[in-house]
Amino acid sequence: MSWAIVKLGDVAELSNGINFGKEAYTKGIKLISVSNFGNRFSPEYDSLEEIKDDVIRESDLLHNGDIIFVRSNGNKELIGRCMLIKDLPEKVTYSGFCIRARLKDTTKNDPVFWTYHFKNQAFRKAMSGTAIGANIQNLSQGRLSAYEAMVPDIDSQRRIAEILSTYDNLIENNQKQIKLLEEAAQRLYKEWFVDLRFPGYEDMKIIDGVPGRWKKVDLTKIAPIVTGKKDANFGIASGKYLFFTCAQEPIKAPSYSFDCDAVILAGNGDFNVKLYRGQFEAYQRTYVFSPHNSDNLYLLYYAVKDSMLQLVQGASGSTIKFLTKRMLEEILVFVPDEDILICFNHNCEAFQKKIEALKIQISLAQEARDRLLPKLMIGEIEV
Repeated sequence: MSWAIVKLGDVAELSNGINFGKEAYTKGIKLISVSNFGNRFSPEYDSLEEIKDDVIRESDLLHNGDIIFVRSNGNKELIGRCMLIKDLPEKVTYSGFCIRARLKDTTKNDPVFWTYHFKNQAFRKAMSGTAIGANIQNLSQGRLSAYEAMVPDIDSQRRIAEILSTYDNLIENNQKQIKLLEEAAQRLYKEWFVDLRFPGYEDMKIIDGVPGRWKKVDLTKIAPIVTGKKDANFGIASGKYLFFTCAQEPIKAPSYSFDCDAVILAGNGDFNVKLYRGQFEAYQRTYVFSPHNSDNLYLLYYAVKDSMLQLVQGASGSTIKFLTKRMLEEILVFVPDEDILICFNHNCEAFQKKIEALKIQISLAQEARDRLLPKLMIGEIEV
């Protein structure tokens, strides 16, 4: 295996993403923004927001093999996070808070290898350590262009990429299974609590849209509405506890403020909803709902998820960009009779246990990959 020092600016073309106003958000071309990164290797295209076609130039579109970085963010730990663009389903662009790297010659430089190189903590520390800015941290094209790396020949690059991809393929497969389980649970909720086709519905009277022996109550009757208190800079890579921000994927924090079963809702961004049981931290723009009665946890979770589409569109049909406490207070939750609740919880718990087991497998695969990654990147392990 032969290694050589390479300057990134010599092997890749760099370009900032597009800038636009709030009025550009509408059906059109899918957009990758900072909230879509998390710890993903590649984007989840289905979850991307869209913007008008007419604010995009052809040169703003991403190609398979492109690598995009977080350029600017309030949390210094996020600077330099990256994703590989692959399997593009349609036209996709990227926001001005990101930088794109496009390798000039993929016969000499493998995009998968380089993505792993950029995910190595040595690169991440180099980028966050050189980020500048007052309130918002920034990474410039110039600093990326000047970055020097010791890299092996193309055949070794591909072998290293293949080894590491084994872990990410397992992670991706488990994530797909989790998505299917979550969709199955959401369908069950819709069938029982939206369409009111629950077991025994044929024999139960429905008065004013509420089945007999059921109640329909405000969310606040089920759980208090609490927000997180930490800002984005509280997150650290070496943290022990999950830190839920408005991004799809949680980061890590050195301590926790919550120890409970909770539904966690991002107050802006893509308004993602999560269920978590245990100790965690929360960002100041996230809402945390911990039910007064733990038997209502799944009812609350799926009721909030089901309400999101209607909420984010707003009463007048105009898209909103943040959720207020008043909006959340208007969410209504069906509370069924005890037999239906026990049956619903039994089904949901079965789904949730499988989901949590898959998440443990994902965490173990990530840890194994991250232990191997720096050793492969310095040639400590022969390939």
